[in-house]
Amino acid sequence: MPERDHLAASRRGFLGLAAGGLALAAGSGAARAARVDTSARILILGAGAAGVAMASRLTARLRGATITLLDPRPEHWYQPGFTLIAAGLKPATYAVSSTAQWIPRGATLVPEAAAEIDPETNTVTTESGTKLGYDFLIVATGLVLDWAAIEGFSLDLVGPEHGIGAHYAGPSYAARTWAALDAFTSKGGQALVGRPATEMKCAGAPLKFAFLTEDTAARKGTRGSVAVTYAAQSTALFGVPIVSEKVRMLFAERGIGVVYEHVLKAIDPGARTATYATPEGDKVLDWDFINVIPPMRAPAAVRNSPLPWADKWTDQGWVEADQATLRHPRYPNVFAVGDVAGVPKGKTAASVKWQVPVIEDHLVAEIAGRGEGTERYDGYTSCPLITRVGRAMLVEFDYRNNLVPSFPGIIAPLEELWISWLMKEVALHATYNAMLRGRA
Repeated sequence: MPERDHLAASRRGFLGLAAGGLALAAGSGAARAARVDTSARILILGAGAAGVAMASRLTARLRGATITLLDPRPEHWYQPGFTLIAAGLKPATYAVSSTAQWIPRGATLVPEAAAEIDPETNTVTTESGTKLGYDFLIVATGLVLDWAAIEGFSLDLVGPEHGIGAHYAGPSYAARTWAALDAFTSKGGQALVGRPATEMKCAGAPLKFAFLTEDTAARKGTRGSVAVTYAAQSTALFGVPIVSEKVRMLFAERGIGVVYEHVLKAIDPGARTATYATPEGDKVLDWDFINVIPPMRAPAAVRNSPLPWADKWTDQGWVEADQATLRHPRYPNVFAVGDVAGVPKGKTAASVKWQVPVIEDHLVAEIAGRGEGTERYDGYTSCPLITRVGRAMLVEFDYRNNLVPSFPGIIAPLEELWISWLMKEVALHATYNAMLRGRA
């Protein structure tokens, strides 16, 4: 089977479509592979999707290893569900479970955050001052939302009283965003949606929210009194040119306005104005509803360590990593996975699914004395791009901006389809949970 066909078949398993119907991905390479005896100390920073999936795969592969996860948050958030909550389609509880329930047997959770990372001495110091040594470090911290970068904004403002949304902030704020959007689309006025200029998780989510804002008004019968404007951070709407052009066409068809090279820098909740940095200087736009998405960066402990790139993303602090192996080039016992990894693509849950086995392969190969592993990450990123309730485009692409559809001949990646919506709304959560267990 050609490599591209093999990858597509594997992705079909992850996304949950088999034999023309939806089915949970079954089987696990980690479970089938032979176990390796080792006394290695493996420290995973972060117990989100990437950290937990990594721990699940490694506990299945390594016998005798000490595997520790470091994460202070007691709740695990299913972040792909935030947009559905913010559109009034799911309750906040849909995206919330406990972190502890996902920690695999054989791994230990330390409920703290990292304060200092020292790859020279192979130690991490926690916020309480505890020093943890490691033989291998996997950085899976995710990223932080820099709300302070938006002057005048506070999470306390989110909700219908001020007409402000912030659905990236968490499940409860996504629910408050829906309350604000619901009130706005009932009354009418001007909505502003946009994204930051930094790299960000799920870069399609702001576009989804613009589509869903327009669709909510249309379904209520208030579309004539609602204006939606999308503030693009650059001259494009999406990083993949063909997808950007498709979104531009759909925005035009749906009457969603666009202003390009507009980066939100401040809001005035009293005056209901938003200030954007543009190449021509600051521009001020009025709003009745605004969804705020701030700049995104690596956590401070990562940014302030020797691990980030020195010559790119210097304001964001992503971990330097080989884009094929996800191994740090200066500290070869360090890997990065998920949102914090400094690679050109891959800040989605679907990307984590493809990154985790690569790190597993290289780490286990080294422990077993086989040298380098053979697995490579090709930048696979998947975005079920919702365009209205009941319709979505299943956009999948790689480092080279090639579209890499998992269902060629069945699902056209740039068509608004019900089956693509069903994957996002129904199937994806189950396959995500299977990924956390190391089985997807």
